[in-house]
Amino acid sequence: MKSNALKLACELISRESVTPEDAGCLDIISERLKKCGFSIIRLPRNNVDNILAIRGDSGSCFAFAGHTDVVPAGDLEGWDTLPFEPTIKNDTLYGRGAADMKSSLAAMVVAVEKFTAAHPEKGGKIVFLLTSDEEGIATDGTVRLIEYLKEKNIKIDWCVVGEPSSAEELGDTIRVGRRGSLNGQLTVQGIQGHVAYPFKASNPIHNVMPALNELAQKTWDNGNDYYPATTFQISNINSGAGAENIIPGTLTAQFNFRFSNEQTSKKLQASVHQVLDKAKINYTINWRLSGNPFLTPGGRLVDETVAAIKEELGQDTELSTGGGTSDGRFIAPLGIELVEVGPINANIHKVNESIPVADIDRLCNLYCNILNRMLQ
Repeated sequence: MKSNALKLACELISRESVTPEDAGCLDIISERLKKCGFSIIRLPRNNVDNILAIRGDSGSCFAFAGHTDVVPAGDLEGWDTLPFEPTIKNDTLYGRGAADMKSSLAAMVVAVEKFTAAHPEKGGKIVFLLTSDEEGIATDGTVRLIEYLKEKNIKIDWCVVGEPSSAEELGDTIRVGRRGSLNGQLTVQGIQGHVAYPFKASNPIHNVMPALNELAQKTWDNGNDYYPATTFQISNINSGAGAENIIPGTLTAQFNFRFSNEQTSKKLQASVHQVLDKAKINYTINWRLSGNPFLTPGGRLVDETVAAIKEELGQDTELSTGGGTSDGRFIAPLGIELVEVGPINANIHKVNESIPVADIDRLCNLYCNILNRMLQ
């Protein structure tokens, strides 16, 4: 027999909510939360659906945060099951979003249902911050919810984000922060010409390669107790005029920094410009900051989450700032203690995305335990 959390996870996975589409997932969640006494505030922007759900009006405030959107299914030939038809095989639930992060959403909702049923008069506020714009450019989702919190002066003390944080076993790793992410698109101008007459041209590939190599080899910092060292990666280079006997006139390159709190985006930009200026090339860069690093180095939420994991799962947990970006980068700067606690992330964004069925209820019980500890 399927548990309530498993049923809800399957219902959400069956909705083809490829970013930024929500496909009705927030309607399903809203109806469940209304029955627990939550007020639902819809905050759509552009093509993105967002909800802020609030229960209680005084005391400390605990929030759950997450997203209903998923990445595209990719090559359907690679799937053993249909990605939006949740399928259970060998005690494992398959489907796009099973791990990232519809099972977390289901576990959160059912945990709150259990908590409010067991403690109908318990003090404190519970909030949900939910969006369909996390897997995409993330400009109209949690950003909009944070704007509303500021407009209405709604204060949140603690937040658990349901991102898939675990590595090998449920609860073995939680995120207490993330590195910053800075993107650059470099355009280098040369002079197109015939390969037989290089003195009449200026090859942007030749001109920029020493500088790109210097950037790739540079040690930006050594990290610290909370963060690994800052990294620089070139993700794409494009040039050429379509023929082997033409020196191209332009080169474009895309690169990314994942940076610790030893850096700032402005310091990184200045360092890149210094290297490129030294190379005396004609270039421009379009910069895009995806998010600054954020960190909850300790505090009550971290301590109680670690204790809850030990009690519910018998697991010692590692505090990590690894992985990509998350919407925690928008929430934590409000001074909110924030941790990310969720499923094993081994196959997120891959074909045959899955989660062990047992982990859905275990995660639900864990969230309920954390709630009990924080709103006691």
